Amino acid sequence: MTLHIETPALLFSATSLILLAYTNRFLTIAQIVRSLKKHYDESQTKSILLQIKNLNLRLSLIRYMQLFGVLCLFLSVFAMFSLFLEQQVMGIYLFGGSLLCLLISLGISFWEISISVTALRLHLSDLIDEKEN
Repeated sequence: MTLHIETPALLFSATSLILLAYTNRFLTIAQIVRSLKKHYDESQTKSILLQIKNLNLRLSLIRYMQLFGVLCLFLSVFAMFSLFLEQQVMGIYLFGGSLLCLLISLGISFWEISISVTALRLHLSDLIDEKEN
């Protein structure tokens, strides 16, 4: 099996865009947490505290998503370097590791999105319950 030096480079653009999306999600959630913290300090509502805990979990997941995305890039670069040094087997293993890191990152992203969707559905159900009453 032969791996060309250009193959690991294909992950650069995709991974960079994914990391940008992860960063945007992180910044948005961080802003929401700050706002909720301010509201909690004023009213100390249990529902706000639960929302902050949910967002804290999502922030942790985003951190791991970013970690595995960055590891994907690192391993891709090392794979290219190994292929440059004509270390075909090492390059193949490093590229496989980078693909695995990308899969883990995407899996955690799916988990974080499902938590977000569940939280939004809870908000919508509260709204629907209020309209019915």
